[in-house]
Amino acid sequence: MQGFTNNVIEKVNLVRLTPAGCGLDLGDGSERAEYVPQDYVLERLGRPHRNINIMYTYYPNDKEWPARISEACADMEIHFQWDYPYDDYFPYGGGIGGSVENEPFPQIRDIRKHGQDVTLTLTIDCGVSDEHLVKIAQDLRRFGRINLRINHEAAGDWFTHSRRYSYEEVGAFFVRFHNIIKREARNVRTIFCAGALKPDGSMDKIEAFREAYLAADAWSNDCYLCLHYGWPFDVCEKEGKSFAVTPPEQYYETLKKTAAYLKELNGGVLKPFMVCETNVDGDVTGPVQQGDALTRFMKLIREEEEPFLNGFTLYQFRDRGRLGLEIENPNNRAFGIEQPLMTTYKQLMKDPYYMPGYEEGQTITVSGEEKDLAEPIRLRWGSAEDADGAELSVTLEKMPVFFELNFEEALNLMIEVNGRWFYKSPEVNTVDVMGAFFTAGAEPVREGQELKIRIFAPPANGENPETDAPDWDLNCYTEMKKLPGLRIRYEAVALP
Repeated sequence: MQGFTNNVIEKVNLVRLTPAGCGLDLGDGSERAEYVPQDYVLERLGRPHRNINIMYTYYPNDKEWPARISEACADMEIHFQWDYPYDDYFPYGGGIGGSVENEPFPQIRDIRKHGQDVTLTLTIDCGVSDEHLVKIAQDLRRFGRINLRINHEAAGDWFTHSRRYSYEEVGAFFVRFHNIIKREARNVRTIFCAGALKPDGSMDKIEAFREAYLAADAWSNDCYLCLHYGWPFDVCEKEGKSFAVTPPEQYYETLKKTAAYLKELNGGVLKPFMVCETNVDGDVTGPVQQGDALTRFMKLIREEEEPFLNGFTLYQFRDRGRLGLEIENPNNRAFGIEQPLMTTYKQLMKDPYYMPGYEEGQTITVSGEEKDLAEPIRLRWGSAEDADGAELSVTLEKMPVFFELNFEEALNLMIEVNGRWFYKSPEVNTVDVMGAFFTAGAEPVREGQELKIRIFAPPANGENPETDAPDWDLNCYTEMKKLPGLRIRYEAVALP
């Protein structure tokens, strides 16, 4: 395209995406909010998360199924969010009689196209047959390294699985489902989420859940720094009894001791230990103070001498209450109202400890004035913590006025420039990356600065294409045959 050239590219290297010190994950949609498309989330936050947590339920033997239970029982008198016959999450549209064209699969594809992995939280009837579980496992095979959180918060008494079944039955069901997953879908990592260590040193419901902890691929403990758990059925006031608050230091110490207990239980091996739901509820603190406890919590994680926390999930991006970076606009749920926590969290996300790393690989041979590739670059997408991409180096004369990339190939790409990430769908040719320089908090540009443009290729339609390759379910490969053209200008075309 006229105005674009490759000759400003000085060097091309392979680059590997590596894990952060502590992964940042994000909840998107639940009983409290609708799913927000990833184009919007990326634009608001400036970088992808490691995992996006989406929440679904599967009770195919209930007479109301497959309706969302709050809609099926709209006239039912309830006094607590979980009083319905089954959990008020979105119905899982796969399984027996379902289709991977139903939700949550369009959301899963959207998340993966944008360079993020999926954590599927699924509350499920422990009485379903193995045939149901096999079908769910087969549903998930095409979606790469996905996390499956089965019947979370299992030590509680609010979810349907803990009301209909004993804790022993819930634990045994997890093991049964886990074993089917391992047989049918090796790409799926199971997460067991139950209680935390008590002050007396004992573990909540450990005898019921011992085998589930040992079987699981990873562990989680959901806990909020503060939460108005009576929402939306009462108003949070000082004299009320429907909220809980835990100081970050006490909260962190409990997590640390819980991880140590589970490590000992598991023969001295610490499995990935996460918090798959946490936040500071603005119903309790008010919106202005909401970010303080989160800041203190993340500081404790970063300063830990012996890291034990694999990651945590901020619950959530948009919320009808005050547990989000945005509040859902009551006039139009497609829009959000930004909260002060958004500004705080965007700053916390820039801490290098919470950002993925890069390992520079071999130099790629290019030739000619237009830097033609001697052979295609093979891009590999494994996960948000394990991917091989291309790294282009250019030298900036000063702060650019225009900075655009033009691709001749219909590739699905995630592109990092100056710390900010951009998405390019296969239908888009030109990506304007000026936001990497002028948005709030952007790194200043120095004269003669070497700038690296990092390019990764998540699966174009969100699925790993099934091929004869032995690792097709774990890795997705894309060939980039041509380097992008760059249009970098340091002066305005004209000024009025």
